[in-house]
Amino acid sequence: MTAKVCLVTGSGRRIGASIIRKFAAEGYAVLIHVSRSVEAGELLKSELVEQGHKADVVRADLLDENETAKLIQTITQHPFVVDREGLDVLVHNASVYSQTPIEELSLETMRFLNRLHVEAPLQLSQGLAELLSAVNGSIVGMTDTSAGKAWSQLSHYTSSKAGLRQLMFNLAGEYAPRVRVNCVAPGAILSADWEHEHFNKIVQSIPLRRSGDPEDVAGAVFFFATSPYLTGQELFVDGGWALNAS
Repeated sequence: MTAKVCLVTGSGRRIGASIIRKFAAEGYAVLIHVSRSVEAGELLKSELVEQGHKADVVRADLLDENETAKLIQTITQHPFVVDREGLDVLVHNASVYSQTPIEELSLETMRFLNRLHVEAPLQLSQGLAELLSAVNGSIVGMTDTSAGKAWSQLSHYTSSKAGLRQLMFNLAGEYAPRVRVNCVAPGAILSADWEHEHFNKIVQSIPLRRSGDPEDVAGAVFFFATSPYLTGQELFVDGGWALNAS
């Protein structure tokens, strides 16, 4: 039987790589998208191929509309997808996370985040919708736990993630019944280099009293991808943090 196919954007490292490993372990042929992390993507591919999995690396700068269009063409023509006659899972994971004081936040930075978190996912979803529909596929958008909250110095990040969240909900309605669309919102999973102290304070307030693992997020993504009666949902993978967060 032809293997199901999963594409994860920004999946050379960190949570994206964990999602790729999860789907590969479940028998999917996986497409590892990278922009700059080409070496990491190739290492992940080699790791998976050595384990007997079907894996390949596809590269494109999602900030560039033309490169994104070429990526859609590459996916459409990829042997994994051609053999399957469709794409089973598309995960919008590519993201940038950094602090910027509101006084210093430029329109250029806002456009950068909106392109990466909203426009590129829309372009990919539109371009791959037919392939997803052919096999009753699934789209998962990686959002965050900031909905309804004000996070200091992260207006650009949380606003663009809110745009992704709303886009995914709308696509859930637009693409039903052939394609399901959901969101996974990681909480305190991996800290950025600049936020170790803040991250540790957050962990102390989490009811489960620990940070999450990338595998926790990967499991949630797989859950949505394989749950045929779920669409238009967002799942917080946060150890209960949202119960107490202001």
